Amino acid sequence: MSSVSRLLAALLMLSLAGTARAQANPSPSKAPGASSPERTERIRSRYAKYEFRIPMRDGVKLFTSVYVPVDASPTRRYPILMERTPYSVAPYGPDRYKTLLGQTEGFEKEGFIFVFQDVRGAHMSEGEFVNVRPHNPKKRGPKDTDESTDTYDTIDWLVKRVPYNNGRVGQMGGSYPGFYTSAGAIDSHPALKAVSPQAPIADWFIGDDMHRNGAFNLNMAFNFFSTFGQPRPKPTDSEEWAFFEHGTPDGYQFFLDLGPLPNAESKHLEGKVAFWKDIVAHPNYDAFWQARNLLPHLKNIKAAVLVVGGWFDTEDLYGPLRTYAAIEKQNPGISNSIIMGPWSHGGWIRTEGSSLGDAEFGFRTSDTYADLALAFFKHHLKDGDKPALPEALVFETGANRWRQLDAWPPKAARPTKLYFQPKGGLSTQAPTGSAESFAEYVSDPAKPVPYTKEISTHWSSSYMAEDQRFASSRPDVVVFQTEPLEEDLTVAGPLEAELWVSTTGSDADWVVKLVDVNPGTLPGAKKGFGDKGKPNRGHQQTLVRGEPFRGRFRDSFSEPKPFKPGEATKVRFTINDVFHTFLRGHRVMIQVQSSWFPFIDRNPQTFVPNIFEAKETDFTRAFHRVYHSSAHPSFIQVGVLPPLDTQGG
Repeated sequence: MSSVSRLLAALLMLSLAGTARAQANPSPSKAPGASSPERTERIRSRYAKYEFRIPMRDGVKLFTSVYVPVDASPTRRYPILMERTPYSVAPYGPDRYKTLLGQTEGFEKEGFIFVFQDVRGAHMSEGEFVNVRPHNPKKRGPKDTDESTDTYDTIDWLVKRVPYNNGRVGQMGGSYPGFYTSAGAIDSHPALKAVSPQAPIADWFIGDDMHRNGAFNLNMAFNFFSTFGQPRPKPTDSEEWAFFEHGTPDGYQFFLDLGPLPNAESKHLEGKVAFWKDIVAHPNYDAFWQARNLLPHLKNIKAAVLVVGGWFDTEDLYGPLRTYAAIEKQNPGISNSIIMGPWSHGGWIRTEGSSLGDAEFGFRTSDTYADLALAFFKHHLKDGDKPALPEALVFETGANRWRQLDAWPPKAARPTKLYFQPKGGLSTQAPTGSAESFAEYVSDPAKPVPYTKEISTHWSSSYMAEDQRFASSRPDVVVFQTEPLEEDLTVAGPLEAELWVSTTGSDADWVVKLVDVNPGTLPGAKKGFGDKGKPNRGHQQTLVRGEPFRGRFRDSFSEPKPFKPGEATKVRFTINDVFHTFLRGHRVMIQVQSSWFPFIDRNPQTFVPNIFEAKETDFTRAFHRVYHSSAHPSFIQVGVLPPLDTQGG
């Protein structure tokens, strides 16, 4: 395999998987995980590589690469730091080395026994691969395996067979490897002392990757599984990836031309992607998806936990927030912390973290993470100093500062409702008018609202902090905003949307976006520039959070039902957490729309039992209303933190 091919494969996995380990990054980036020729040379000279096939309790053997410091000895023992992955432990061969072992060079200098394993059924490992393999809480014998047992058996073999280990093991990984890290902590081996699930998958139907509140993530799912989902009938050390060729750089147009979802199979996938068939066969939150929800099983965890996520993670924001909360609730007394920064998927390693899209954060936020992550594992695996790690280290966007909190969400946050008002207003006061009042717009599946102005066949990594003026100017997006704020307003924790809506169709999606509107000019700004010489962002509408909801699931994700045309209906759903300060002079804006394409597939707006089987004739224009009257008040509930000078820090 050529060096170019290896680089392309590495870049594919960075974009598809978002793994926090930036393998073969060719750029001169100053990101914490950046590679360099010098770093690669030090790895090659300091570490000895071995390859093993480790037997599991049912006899299946998992391919595992182990990198041991060359100075390991009876008097100089090292802990094990492991990542389990479905994306290949390549390069294969004891004479071929990874360009990166630790998330940062500091890990490699500190010294660990680095372990990388192809999970069951992936690449060089035996067995059957199962996407987000369900956890089996009732094991009766050696044939009852899952990711927790495979992790346990791997650790047991490693601590007994790899020379000069100190008997302590850590596990970490981002995105899909984050899922394996979470799963490996369940009923864990006694030697597992520290784990760090980063952007971990938690639930592929409710909030991560493939769905958002039941709405299908077309762009991501199609692009991911058209490559990752290809069959692997037997173990292979191939490092090539079959890239899907869209035939155009314009993803919006490609997916619009695709037409109804059945065409994805007939035109492109051609029956080769088994998991796509599973998605089509399970359009609702049935037993198939419920079994893949890892959150209820995050129990009997004894290791210290450090959950990591990014506020602007387009793939797995739900996962880290809910994983931290589930571990906290179900494992009282253990060490469990969370770091949430202003990052995209894996951005705490792959970027400097100083900006994203149309948002700027003022400094290299990723450095803060890099130092704490190494200190976390040094402390628990090598008896290093206790890291200065609070319960929750959370970046406050808008104000652009780190905050140390003793709980997430913060206990001081006060539930506050922001009510939609006639004429596009937004206020903490409920509407009082006796007459019915609503905003109406036409939603046309033939002209869906784009989720980004970026032209790409891939999913955007920066749309979550993108200027929304391209959307708010459309007639199929309704806007509500406050007057300019007289003082700073800090919102923290999850958002709750409660909308009164109606449609002339029988099904609809509802997309709610929380937006920070800059003032027209900044105090003291020079002509044509903003603060300190930065570009003038006057009137910019920066996305803070956006989430879609498939209206058919308003009462149950398992039992969808149609809307009655023209009938005012309540739709309530949870939007992922934020920690953001709207500065004095800014406005709080809410945008509501009914398409977000092609991030979310088009709702035909005619109720059909399975949208994945919808026909062209099922797609219809519909008029939607969002009500804002005293009888039908629509609002977004946020948690508001009191000013720092009234809450003690």
